[in-house]
Amino acid sequence: MTRNVGTTDKWLRIVAGLVLLALGIFGPLGWWGLIGLVPLATGLAGTCPAYRLLGLNTCPLEQRRA
Repeated sequence: MTRNVGTTDKWLRIVAGLVLLALGIFGPLGWWGLIGLVPLATGLAGTCPAYRLLGLNTCPLEQRRA
């Protein structure tokens, strides 16, 4: 898979995913907190299927190759 998530975007996704999961476990979100798995997985993998569909790329290394 081609990486299309840059460093800043990657860390924001990981933090947002962890916050959502924590709110689901310890806070008011309940089962909705599992939605945090999506940004967490895309941040850890470095690729986002939605970015691919929209033609977006925030990864500077992949932009240089194109």
